[in-house]
Amino acid sequence: MASVNGFVRVKGKEPLFSFGVISDVQYADIPDGRSFLGVPRYYRHSIQVLQRAVKIWNNHRKLRFAINLGDIVDGFCPKGESLTAVQKVVKEFAKFDSPTYHLIGNHCLYNLPRQDLLPLLNFPTIDGHAYYDFSPIPEYRFVVLDGYDISAIGWPRDHPKAAQALRILQEKNPNPDKNSPQGLVGIERRFLMFNGAVGREQLEWLDAILIDSTKHEQKVVVCSHMPLDPGAATPEALCWNYDEVMEVIHKYNCVKVCIAGHDHKGGYSVDSHGIHHRVLEAALECPPGTDAFGYVDVYHDRISLIGTGRMVNTEIAFDSR
Repeated sequence: MASVNGFVRVKGKEPLFSFGVISDVQYADIPDGRSFLGVPRYYRHSIQVLQRAVKIWNNHRKLRFAINLGDIVDGFCPKGESLTAVQKVVKEFAKFDSPTYHLIGNHCLYNLPRQDLLPLLNFPTIDGHAYYDFSPIPEYRFVVLDGYDISAIGWPRDHPKAAQALRILQEKNPNPDKNSPQGLVGIERRFLMFNGAVGREQLEWLDAILIDSTKHEQKVVVCSHMPLDPGAATPEALCWNYDEVMEVIHKYNCVKVCIAGHDHKGGYSVDSHGIHHRVLEAALECPPGTDAFGYVDVYHDRISLIGTGRMVNTEIAFDSR
């Protein structure tokens, strides 16, 4: 993927604000391994990528916050070490001089149940949800989605949301191994156990947020662990009901960008309604001495992702919708 829209930056024009980005650290104190596709994964090195990210973010001195797009520890982390591993990564994020906003990913939920995870990650909610919004300045609003709201992982086995997820998997994926896409075609390959869905209550919340953002003439950045557009990601990485989420988003003109992780190679697309989708390259897949993180400069009419290492620079100019 090349830089987008020519990456022409206006010299001397200061951004409204800036923020750091990183995704899929997936730290574990175990030897290096490979994904199910054979891609190398550097479990111990990934926390060093995060450490260098925090150092650069702090040296920048003008970053308002950072967003971690999910999966701070890996599913192969020995279960007896899960809490220690999560605490170790959280401690590194805490060295950043500004707040970090976290998202839940599937690997987070392999390690700890959400009732333990949310307090550790300081989720800014008062009702126990893992979705929320915040406005760094009046002109912009960030919406953080919980793509594992309906999920077969992270909830107690007898929880209604786990039961709903298992029903979806039974209907959509005939394989005994529900993490196998064998026989599934095209975007149907997304119906895997390591993915999930945005629940009905959350969709209604999102709709209300976008109504309010439209009323206040805010530009919205939507953040989710799983990608929301097939053009930006492999089918196996998509949110189960990405189409329902985007149906809500497409009702309004306020959403400009959707940022995601999960699909480690990264990706970029512009959908049929002119919304930009940027999937971030994973810290986990950086060989020793390489990096994948960045920061984003935000302007009235565009955002500029300035990447380090494997994270590709991306200039996103908004249309006049």
